[in-house]
Amino acid sequence: MSSLPIAQTVRQAGDWTGPAEVCPLDYAARFLRRKRLETATGKAFVVDLAHTTSLDHGDALELSDGSLVEIAAADEALYKVTGPDLVRLAWHIGNRHTPCQINPDHLLIQEDPVIGHMLEHLGATVTQVTAAFTPEGGAYGHGRTHSHEHVATAHDH
Repeated sequence: MSSLPIAQTVRQAGDWTGPAEVCPLDYAARFLRRKRLETATGKAFVVDLAHTTSLDHGDALELSDGSLVEIAAADEALYKVTGPDLVRLAWHIGNRHTPCQINPDHLLIQEDPVIGHMLEHLGATVTQVTAAFTPEGGAYGHGRTHSHEHVATAHDH
């Protein structure tokens, strides 16, 4: 049996306070259910959530020893997308169900040569960058964009 502290509770960003270790995770790694992780200082712990969960930058995991671990969006390889018609470019990205971080003057997407090539043909400038990736949530403001699970949505009648 593991003597590592276990995280079974997620505290959403803004709903927790106090000191916390930091655990940097890229976008893919922030989608998990069960996994052994380490904080930036090397503190090991086990995540054991009831359901697969998309953790956001600033969320915290509450460990069985009472401590908190803050989730931080880690730097990863991305494309910075700019162009004269950013709204149109964003539509094409969304039409391909590609997670996208929307900023006032540029979009960020994960590196994907096929999507990058398509965007260049649409007039975009695509630049490789390394940055933290915090894309928009799903259609109802939460969760992964590729999920089709609905919780208290406009589809409820």
